[in-house]
Amino acid sequence: MNNSYIHLIIVAVLGYCLLLLLVFFYQASLLYIPGDRRIIATPGQVGLDYEEVGLVNSAGVAIHGWLVKVDKPRGVILFCHGNAGNISHRLDSLAIFARLGFSTLIFDYAGYGRSGGRPTEAGSYRDGQAAYDYLVKKLAQTPEHIVLFGRSLGAGVAAHLAAHNSCGGLIMESAFTSVEDLGQQLYPFLPVRLLSRFSYNSRAILSQINCPVLIAHSIDDEIIPFSHGRQLFAAARVPKSFLEMSGGHNDGFYVSGANYYRGLAKFLQGVGR
Repeated sequence: MNNSYIHLIIVAVLGYCLLLLLVFFYQASLLYIPGDRRIIATPGQVGLDYEEVGLVNSAGVAIHGWLVKVDKPRGVILFCHGNAGNISHRLDSLAIFARLGFSTLIFDYAGYGRSGGRPTEAGSYRDGQAAYDYLVKKLAQTPEHIVLFGRSLGAGVAAHLAAHNSCGGLIMESAFTSVEDLGQQLYPFLPVRLLSRFSYNSRAILSQINCPVLIAHSIDDEIIPFSHGRQLFAAARVPKSFLEMSGGHNDGFYVSGANYYRGLAKFLQGVGR
């Protein structure tokens, strides 16, 4: 082996080590994508009655949210959104929940939208707990009438809430089993399980959840494979349901249309009963 080959090998090894260091120290920017933090629209602009909600999590961080209200609500949905954008990008879902007869409390994680601080895994759990406590302690909402809804990364937050609080049901939409599992699939050339500083291990935590669970996932999901939804369903305790969707990761609920709406409506029939 001549010196040029040795030089190439050394450069390749050093480059790979540099890549590992970059991934380790900057992985938060891959997981949390607040984007433009401006509120681009409000529920009022799509005909929904709402009020601004100011929360403070257990670490003292100010968390911003909206309470979307309906007449004679059947219950309330606590909406934990995904890793990109803010609450103003979820108006379509807020309208669907209102049509189903549910009020909705949606909030932005620390570092998103008008919330203070910066996003972390532990912080996102604190943010969700602050929203849950607001419903129970401030609004006197009975736990059996609270449905925890999480989409994508937010499903991990919702599952964590369900494992530590009483609720009427848990909906996990377009969810991954864990950050490590998904990261290893997306980056098979990296030792993701050794590098990851985040977990959101929903598959493991489902064994601690006793409320009814609905797993919704699109067979066409291009970001989180359909297999993650099936694994989560297998890990969940009964009673549980599975809603097969169509369409991409970010528009599956919209593309699935009536099938999605019927699936949610069927699951939500049992809330509070």
